[in-house]
Amino acid sequence: MRRWLGWLLVVVMVAAVAVALRLGRNGAVLVDAGTVARRAVFRSYVTASGEIVATRFADIGSNVMGKIVSLPVKEGEEVKAGQLLAQIDSVPARSDLDAAEAQVRALEADARAATEQVATAKADAEQARARALEANLTLTRTRQLHTQGLSPKSDLDAAQAAADSANAQVTSTAAAVARAVESRDGALRRVTQAQAQAARARDVLSKTSIKAPIDGVVSRLQVREGEMVVIGIQNQPGTTLMTISDLSGINAEVKVAEADVLRVKLDQSARVTLEAMPDRPFTGRVIEIGASALPTTGAGAAAREFRVVIRLDHPDASLRPGLTCDAEILTGEKKNVLTVPLQAVVLRSPGAEGAGDIGAEQRGVFAIEGGVVRFVPVTTGIIGGLDIEVDGVEEGTPIVVGPYQVLRTLTTGEAVRTN
Repeated sequence: MRRWLGWLLVVVMVAAVAVALRLGRNGAVLVDAGTVARRAVFRSYVTASGEIVATRFADIGSNVMGKIVSLPVKEGEEVKAGQLLAQIDSVPARSDLDAAEAQVRALEADARAATEQVATAKADAEQARARALEANLTLTRTRQLHTQGLSPKSDLDAAQAAADSANAQVTSTAAAVARAVESRDGALRRVTQAQAQAARARDVLSKTSIKAPIDGVVSRLQVREGEMVVIGIQNQPGTTLMTISDLSGINAEVKVAEADVLRVKLDQSARVTLEAMPDRPFTGRVIEIGASALPTTGAGAAAREFRVVIRLDHPDASLRPGLTCDAEILTGEKKNVLTVPLQAVVLRSPGAEGAGDIGAEQRGVFAIEGGVVRFVPVTTGIIGGLDIEVDGVEEGTPIVVGPYQVLRTLTTGEAVRTN
């Protein structure tokens, strides 16, 4: 029983301390006060961080595996499109090409021989048809003579046998022509296949010489002469030799939080500052907004971010890809508007404040009138920094702006006093 009495005493003391902290002299709640202010120009910004990137850049990889035998460029060096960047050992590729070209020549010789066989078979077929024509004419004459009794039966039989043999020879030579044509067509197809293999080997050999795809600067060099280069296989990325960046155009690529990305629109103006050049801000405009969220890093990552690209209007020649930057994107601007501190706007049920039937919660502020507060519904607009645009309250009206713990439970008619 004494234990329960002790706990009850502790609860009463804690409640008394809370009431003492909440209430000031004469039972008034101690609050922080502010006023409704008018702004001639009120701007809303979205802030984000990221890095400087080139407008155009290319990560240079290799389509062939081998050792780098020559690396004639250095990091920071300017290069032209088509300039040699690296040379991969070409001996294996050259050997494959020589073998493929030799195979093409051998198969082309076979195709020529097959073509000649077709010509020979067609000539034999022509001779067979001529002999058959002659034999059939002889058979016709012999049959007429035998009918007239001028030729013995043996001559007719011999003429019939000769005609049958000649006709059979025509059929045989026709089949030989067909076989020769099929053989020739097969040889030609093998030549085409070998030529395709030679073209592939020639392409592989050409890719051992890695050349610049664009004009630019070697902004990153990740290999050294003598290193082995591997190509990507399934989920295993291949070797990236270097990055070529066109520094004639510079962008700031930033990550915008999902809570702000819907306020960002194309062609909005932005202000970009760099840690490396803190005293020199750059202006720019939004040129690209990511259509989907960036991949999250780590299992516990919950906040989503979207990629936003800002094109700098007048980039400095000293800017380099990879420099970190911060951006302020102007998402809204209004003139001659009323503003209050963002934390002064609270949500209340209309019925709870005596403003009508209980329904959806309303946004509003607590106006201070004669030492008591009254909930005033307001319509909110754009947010700029720690302030927000409001409509529905008079300029200069004193309002409660804090503390947050007090604003959570403050009600209309409650007495207050300010610091």
